Amino acid sequence: MNCSSRFSRVLWICAVAWPFQALSQVSVPQDGLPASVMQALTSAGIPASSVSMVVAPLPQPPGTVNPQASPVIASGERNPVPASQALPPPRLAWQADVPMNPASVMKLVTTYAGLDLLGSGYFWKTRVFTQGFIKDGVLNGDLIIKGSGDPKLVLERLQDLMRAIQSKGVRTINGDILLDNSVFRLPVHDAAAFDADPLRPYNVGPDGLLVNFKALIFKFTPEPGGRRVRIESEPPIAGVEIPSAVPAVKGACGDWRTRLVARFDDPNRITFAGRYPGSCGEQSWSVAYVDPASYAPRVIEAMWRSSGGQLTGHAKMLGQPGVGQPLVTGFSLPLTSIIADINKFSNNVMAQQLFLTLSASGNGHGSFAESRNTLARWWRQRFGMRASPTIENGSGLSRTERITAASLTALLQRASEGPSGPAFEQSLSIAGLDGTTRAMASRNPTSEAIGNARLKTGTLRDVAAVAGYATGRSGQRYSVVGIINHENAPAARPALDRLVEWAVSEAP
Repeated sequence: MNCSSRFSRVLWICAVAWPFQALSQVSVPQDGLPASVMQALTSAGIPASSVSMVVAPLPQPPGTVNPQASPVIASGERNPVPASQALPPPRLAWQADVPMNPASVMKLVTTYAGLDLLGSGYFWKTRVFTQGFIKDGVLNGDLIIKGSGDPKLVLERLQDLMRAIQSKGVRTINGDILLDNSVFRLPVHDAAAFDADPLRPYNVGPDGLLVNFKALIFKFTPEPGGRRVRIESEPPIAGVEIPSAVPAVKGACGDWRTRLVARFDDPNRITFAGRYPGSCGEQSWSVAYVDPASYAPRVIEAMWRSSGGQLTGHAKMLGQPGVGQPLVTGFSLPLTSIIADINKFSNNVMAQQLFLTLSASGNGHGSFAESRNTLARWWRQRFGMRASPTIENGSGLSRTERITAASLTALLQRASEGPSGPAFEQSLSIAGLDGTTRAMASRNPTSEAIGNARLKTGTLRDVAAVAGYATGRSGQRYSVVGIINHENAPAARPALDRLVEWAVSEAP
């Protein structure tokens, strides 16, 4: 390819190609991995052949000059080569081009693609329509709520929507509330398919009208006197019987969930047949509702009634797109806030909602297949011939998703140069201080990495991964990628900590 091409897209690809190609050219012997990393891998019983790692410098800020890489021209002035061309080789590249399962680190691909394709100021819209006429506060007909895939349509947002509807003069609905989630074309979701634990909130499937993550949260509070423990639940949910209290028991807290003998398998009734240890104090328990298809209708109906609204019928799902007269529109949080939740706290269903939106935003309907095609086209445009990721659902909750450390490095470098770079980086967990990396501080309280790196972690049964940015002692910034695929991967988190520490310390 001729890098003197006048076409801007080709110029961009040429500008990024050199440093990315360098990852494949660097050959690091096994004993060339950082000694501290090798020691931790050995302790975990993991061979270097199950590891992929890259540490590479980030592009210099615009206007800076790298004296080691910029050639001198006749006048003695430095040639103003784009910063991305002036990168020195990676400090470390081990099995950089081997496809690996990155677990939740794959969320970096989804969130950066979202920023690049949708824009940092993107909003989802939940639209409300009426069928019928409004008179004296009564809608004589049905109310339609149409979702657009908002990843975080939680209780506070729903309450705002209820108030907006009532402010438009609708206080009684002489009909039904009809819910339209047709924006996504989805296969039947089996919450037990991934790990046979369907009540885990991380196994909740995406939805065009995703309400409060389809979860029930139970709060247990011991009452004075030590005989009973009060149970509060949210959100309100129509037609589900939930006990208000459970007997207290003395003794150590221990495994309090097991001692409650809970049953969540009946959509109409939750039971706690055991006792709650008073010594546990206040605790919360979040579970996925057993009948996810009826969750949104039950919750929206209960919230409408609890907000003072009257309803002669019920809330129910529509079998096809609904039409009517526009009434109000509710807006989501901006995309920058959404990706912070996705990356800092590794929210799987929010990542899948965003992934599906990559196709839905263009044609009004999204699917996993269409979003995979959208992302593949985007990847070719942005990264040229760099190996593209294999994506199933965009969240990393998958046994089949794959990406190379070199490709992740390319993405991190590209993101650091683009206009969405600050939002993307700020969505990552601050090492040892918040999000999924908070435990790093307990593993090594004196680590130089604490506060000096922003990272995304990934964990599955046989995967441990980390990727993000680190700032070295000199002020040089690096992209850091480490992926481990091995049955002992859960024991190898210290090895990934040490990789980040090595980058921050700028050890040779």
